Amino acid sequence: MEDTAGNPIKRALWLDDLDLRLRPYLPPSLAAHARLANFERGRLVYVVDAPVWRAKLRLAAPEMLDAARSVGLKAAELVVKTTIPQPAAAPVRQAKPLSAATQKALQAALDSLRDPDDSKGRGDAN
Repeated sequence: MEDTAGNPIKRALWLDDLDLRLRPYLPPSLAAHARLANFERGRLVYVVDAPVWRAKLRLAAPEMLDAARSVGLKAAELVVKTTIPQPAAAPVRQAKPLSAATQKALQAALDSLRDPDDSKGRGDAN
């Protein structure tokens, strides 16, 4: 772990590998909702996607700390953080072309809004 401290890419890969090694120790219902976020100074930090999973992971803390120690970490504390769920991206809607009847109706509505004193033959006084 010491060689990963100065290189963020190596550290991220190490954390990802560690997450994969600890994942089998998570309760099955929790595994899809939790991921290892960090390990530093004896603190194993997990991120979950809802408060209910936070509570379940905190109940599993002794087993997770034992699992972390079994893979060589000096884990003394489990911290669980809850993330705000990201809203699903709205699908991009393509504009449909207007039919000829719709174009004609819109043009008629636009024409009805024009000032009757503003005729085409009248020039600008500017």
